[in-house]
Amino acid sequence: MSTSPYPDPASRKGWAVLAFGGLVIFVALGMRHIFGLFQDPITRDLLGVSREAFGFALALQNLLWGIGQPFAGALADRFGSARVIFAGGLFYASGLLLAATSTGPLSLNLGLGLLIGLGLSCSSYAVVLGAVGRHFPPAQRSSAMAIATVGGSVGILCSVPIALGLIANFGWVYAFVGLAAIAATICLAAPRLAGRSLEAGPEQSLREALSQALSHRGFVLLTLGFFACGFQLAFIGIHLPAYLADRSLDPWVGGTALAVIGATNIIGTLGCGALGDRYSKKKILALIYLIRAAVVAWFILTPVSPTTTIVFSASIGLTWLGVVPLTSGIVGQVFGSRYLATLVGVVFMMHQVGSFLGAWLGGLVFELSGSYDMVWWSVVLLGLFASILHWPIDERPVDGVSVPSSPKVAVGIAS
Repeated sequence: MSTSPYPDPASRKGWAVLAFGGLVIFVALGMRHIFGLFQDPITRDLLGVSREAFGFALALQNLLWGIGQPFAGALADRFGSARVIFAGGLFYASGLLLAATSTGPLSLNLGLGLLIGLGLSCSSYAVVLGAVGRHFPPAQRSSAMAIATVGGSVGILCSVPIALGLIANFGWVYAFVGLAAIAATICLAAPRLAGRSLEAGPEQSLREALSQALSHRGFVLLTLGFFACGFQLAFIGIHLPAYLADRSLDPWVGGTALAVIGATNIIGTLGCGALGDRYSKKKILALIYLIRAAVVAWFILTPVSPTTTIVFSASIGLTWLGVVPLTSGIVGQVFGSRYLATLVGVVFMMHQVGSFLGAWLGGLVFELSGSYDMVWWSVVLLGLFASILHWPIDERPVDGVSVPSSPKVAVGIAS
C-alpha cells in the first residue's frame, strides 16, 4: 500500500505535469532570453529608442515579472496553477503583438515591458515549478524541477535560430508576430497543470507562512543571493550580442553565443538537479556563483574572438539555470510545498530586481561611458558576494515539515 500522498512520479499524471510544465517554460523562458537579438534592428529603425531605452523596456519587464511572481504564486496556491498560466499566455502573446506595432519607447515599454512582464510572472518559475513540485516528493523534487527548468534551456536553443531567421527574412516586426503565435501555445498547455499541494505540513495561513519565511535567516540569505543571479543573467543575455558587435564580430557570433548557453545549460541544469537530491544544495549554489565570477573575469581579461566567446558561453551556460531547481529545492525542503509557489515567487522577486538593474544599467553605463566594462566587473563582484551568502543557510526543515527518510518511502513504494 502506498505510504505517500503523492502520485507515483512514473504515473501518467506525474509525467504529464512534468512534460507540460517543461513545455510552458520552454516557450516562456526560451523566448525571454532572445530579446537581446532585437536590440540592434529596433534601435536602428525607431527614432528615440537608444540602447538605454531598449534596455529599460526589458528592465521593466524583469521588474514586473519579479513583482508579479508572489501574487501569481499565491493565486496558484489558492486556486491551482492552470488558470494563472492561461492568463500568462494571453499576456505574453499580447505583449509581443504590441511590441510589433511599437513606434517609440512608450509602446515598447507597454509591450516588451508591462505585458510580457506580467505574462512571465504567470507562466514561469514560481507557478510552473510550484505545480511540478506538488506532484513529486521532497527526495525527487530537485530533479523534477531541474527537468522542467531544462525546458527553458531547450527553448533558448530553439528560439535563437527561429528569431534570427524571422528577423533576417521578415524583419523584426513580423518576427514579433511569429513569436506571439508561439506564445499562445502556453494557453493550450495550461489545463494540464491543475492541482494543489498534497503534502502534509503545518496548518498555516498564507500570511503566517510568509511571516515564518521572512523571519528565517536562510530564506533571507537565499533571496539576497538570487539578486546576484538576476543581475548576471539579465546583463549577459541582453547585452552580450551588442558587446560582441561593438568588437566588430559578425552578428552570428552573438546568436551562436546565446544558443551555446542554451545547449550547455541543459547539461548544467540536469546535473545541478541531480546533485541537489544527493548533496547540500547551498554548497552547490555557492560553488556555482564562484565559478560564474571566475569565468566572467577570464572573459573580460581575454581578447574577444569567436573562439573565446564560444568557450565563455559554454562555461557560463553550465551554470545558467542550474541555480533555479537548487534555490526552489531549498525553499521546498525547508518550508514544504503547501505555499511553495508563493515563497519561490518572493525569492524570485529579488532575482528580478537584480535583472532590472542588470538590463537597465548595462544600457545606461554604455550610453554614459561608451563601454560595458564597469558592469562586467560588477557581475564578477556580485558572484563572489552571492557565493559567500549561501554558506550560512540552514537547510533543515522548519517545525511541522516532514521529509521522508528515504527515496523508497518518498515515492510510496510498499516495503
